Amino acid sequence: MTKHAITREDILPLADYARVRDERRRRMAEFKRDRRLAVGPDITFYFENYDTMLHQVHEMLTVEKGGEAQIDDELRAYNPLIPNGSELVATMMIEIDEPRRRDRVLRTLGGIEESIDLIVGEVAIRAVPEADVERTTAEGKTSSIHFIRFPFSAPQIAAFRRADTRVIVGIGHANYQHMAVMPEAVRAALARDFS
Repeated sequence: MTKHAITREDILPLADYARVRDERRRRMAEFKRDRRLAVGPDITFYFENYDTMLHQVHEMLTVEKGGEAQIDDELRAYNPLIPNGSELVATMMIEIDEPRRRDRVLRTLGGIEESIDLIVGEVAIRAVPEADVERTTAEGKTSSIHFIRFPFSAPQIAAFRRADTRVIVGIGHANYQHMAVMPEAVRAALARDFS
C-alpha cells in the first residue's frame, strides 16, 4: 500500500540514519532516476512521493542538526509534497548554473507555474501550483523552484497506468514553450504513486 504521510515513527534516530546514510543516498539516487523529466533546456520536473520526501526529511535533520524540535517543522514542510493517491506531485526546477543568465531568464518567466499541462493520451491535466508561497513577484520574476500538483480523475489514472498511453509534459509560457514525452520507465515508476 502506498503511504501518503510521514509520521514521527517513520523517522530514524540520527545515529541510526548516519550508519545507513551512504547506502540510502546511493539507492535514492537510483530511485530518483526514473522520477525525473527534463522539459526544454532549463527546466526539470522531479516527481515526489513518500520515499523521496522521507529521504529529504532525514537529510534535512542530518544537515541542520535541529534535533527533536525540528521534526515537526520538517513534517509540515514535506508531507504536503507526498501525492494523495489520485495525483502526481512534482518539484519543478529552473536549473541555470550561470548567475547572470539565471537572473535574466527568471525575470522573463513570471507566471510559468500557470502554464503547465500533463497530457495523458488526448486529455490535458492542468498543473495546480502549491499555494504556500507566491512564486512570482509583482515585477514578474519567478522563483527557480515551484511545487505543482496534477490532480487526476479515476479514468485518467487508468489511462496513465496503461503502458501504451503516451504521456507528455508541456509548458506553454510565452517565453518558454517546450514539451517532453515521458519515457516508459518514468511513466511506470509514477504509475505506482496512485492508490
